[in-house]
Amino acid sequence: MLRRQTIVQAIVLFGWAAFGAEKVFDFRADKLGETPAGFRSVVAGTGQPGEWKIIQEDVPSLLALSALAPGAGKRPVLAQLSRDRSDEHFPILLYQEESFGDFTLTTRFKLVAGVQEQMAGIAFRVQDERNYYYIRASALGNTFFLFKIVDGQRNVPIGNKVEIAKGLWQEMTIECKGTRIRGLLNGREVIPWYDDKDNSFGSGKIGYWTKSDAVSYFADTVITYKPKETLAQILVKEAVSRYPRLLGLEIYAAAAEDGPLQVVASLDTQEVGQSAPKEAGEVLSKRGYYFGRGSGAVVLTLPLHDSNGEKVAAVRVVMRSFLGQTERNALARAMPVVHGMETRIQTLKDLTQ
Repeated sequence: MLRRQTIVQAIVLFGWAAFGAEKVFDFRADKLGETPAGFRSVVAGTGQPGEWKIIQEDVPSLLALSALAPGAGKRPVLAQLSRDRSDEHFPILLYQEESFGDFTLTTRFKLVAGVQEQMAGIAFRVQDERNYYYIRASALGNTFFLFKIVDGQRNVPIGNKVEIAKGLWQEMTIECKGTRIRGLLNGREVIPWYDDKDNSFGSGKIGYWTKSDAVSYFADTVITYKPKETLAQILVKEAVSRYPRLLGLEIYAAAAEDGPLQVVASLDTQEVGQSAPKEAGEVLSKRGYYFGRGSGAVVLTLPLHDSNGEKVAAVRVVMRSFLGQTERNALARAMPVVHGMETRIQTLKDLTQ
């Protein structure tokens, strides 16, 4: 079962995309005093990683007419609590389970404390700690700026001066469409559409961002996005088109580093994200393949290799059986499907991201 905190997915209508997916981070399923599941703390620049924890905090209702409405009851929020005063110190909490290309993100934030800085922002299209975009609000500078970091170097700020209140919940919205980016503060466009004209960071991770000793809180984050079709899903579609007599086809792999084996592609897209069957792990850890029979069908689970010949995934092929069907000729029928996939796989990362 998927964690409520991490993912709430739905089909939605949203302007620039006829259909999209939605993720909601409300942290209700996470333990107080711990980093939320599915996230990883990193630091850009100097200093130590941030101290990201779930705490209880007064948060105004989403039905409040004003983004600056007073608190209306305690509930879990994400807090960055480190007070490292290093100037070029950028704690980032990255969402690890998916990358995003075109998206609209809305989050509420509160600037709580900080002597050196009082900032809160969102890092997006993150390639690594030295290459990403971010939009941030600053209470000390009263600025709302977009930056691009390339090889650790920050470009000139894009945005405007605007009053940023400390100690009150506010709302930040970021929209990305291709190479175009804009930012809104409390529903007002402060960073008009900016065209970077460079698609080097066409997609990437999204994370919460702060600077120096800024203590900042985040709540009610919603990401509406166009799901990226992975190579694994493309390979399944192509194979079914080429071999229309296939009854079923699934690819199993670890979607994240050191993660569990799961369905990363399937004829039935509702199965994506489910745990892989035991035989998939056995095929990857041992030599050989799995063969089985069902009602009028044969099932083979075989390894998928990358361009270096390393096992990186397993594929389950379900085919209609016929009179006289043997394990040997079932394998002969399945191998062209597998080999066709392997010609397209360079690395596991290419397959799943």
